[in-house]
Amino acid sequence: MGALVLRAVISGILVAIIAIVARRSPGLGGLIASIPLVSTLGMIWLWNDTGDREVVANYVSAAFWYFLPTLPMFLLIPWMLRSGVSFWLSLSAGCGLTIILYLGMIALLPRIGINVSL
Repeated sequence: MGALVLRAVISGILVAIIAIVARRSPGLGGLIASIPLVSTLGMIWLWNDTGDREVVANYVSAAFWYFLPTLPMFLLIPWMLRSGVSFWLSLSAGCGLTIILYLGMIALLPRIGINVSL
């Protein structure tokens, strides 16, 4: 239980730091957010928990394939905001698009021989 709390605190601190930095410099905040800190922490914690190379390799591979459908969200949201659409609607549309693309990726990957079982 202590490890779970520690992991949650570390993750929360990272998100808070990104938010604080982004208030002063949106570009720097975006740069920090784009660094795969959470994925890297996930790798470290998974390795510490399992010590299993195959499990970690599968995790990293799945993280890559599931990262790709998130990219259009980062184009759609700023475009909508700059077009005068409200923040919440822009965010909802970006999240909705990402969910649709996740479902597409889940359907596509097995067809091209990539196993990222959920």
